Amino acid sequence: MRRSTTTRQGGTHVSTHLTRRLLQLYVGLTLYGVSSALLVRSGLGLEPWGVLHQGIAERTGLTIGVVSIIVGALVLLLWIPIRQRPGLGTVSNVFAIGIAMDSTLALVPDVHGFAVRIPLLVGGILLNGVATGLYISARFGPGPRDGLMTGLHRLTGRSIRLVRTSIEVAVVATGFLLGGSLGVGTVAYALAIGPLAQFFLRVFAVPGPERTAAPEPAPAVAAEPVTGAAPAQAILRG
Repeated sequence: MRRSTTTRQGGTHVSTHLTRRLLQLYVGLTLYGVSSALLVRSGLGLEPWGVLHQGIAERTGLTIGVVSIIVGALVLLLWIPIRQRPGLGTVSNVFAIGIAMDSTLALVPDVHGFAVRIPLLVGGILLNGVATGLYISARFGPGPRDGLMTGLHRLTGRSIRLVRTSIEVAVVATGFLLGGSLGVGTVAYALAIGPLAQFFLRVFAVPGPERTAAPEPAPAVAAEPVTGAAPAQAILRG
């Protein structure tokens, strides 16, 4: 009887743990899309990949959210030759952020005047840090773009800092040439997102499932993948 009760309790703890991780993943990805939309509405500059997405959207007539989905899917295809393995968070990242972004842009109108644009910029950057901490701490795999960086780092032996900088310079330059928004917001984002994400990674860290002491060994539970956490920490450390 004692062993049966312990097993049920252990199963409940694991289920609660998984539920929290899934909630963090999808809330985080949704808020990431919302934050990106706020940066667009601020009109003061976007994050590096956002510059590219906006530039392509300007040239194609597609919404920026749809472009984000398409680019994410194409980047994910690049994982094949570098032998990166996607997780649930990786695939969800491709779709959830773009959908949330377009939905937010449909609700938030264009604004004028720095009295509104600056708070939108600051709010977007802060919310992006919160979102990053939430979805990375869920540990369901890195996003397509982060996985590309860590995969190239592994294959080339170059530092994360160099790989990330090289990719993002190319992305920003291409996006700017296509008409993407590059400005003070881009610089502010680059300076603030590392410290913000590192802080919120600690705030939203998900502890392992609690273990209930028992006189008899409890059934073994397979360890869940944590591929999203280690690469993310490395990226944020630069």
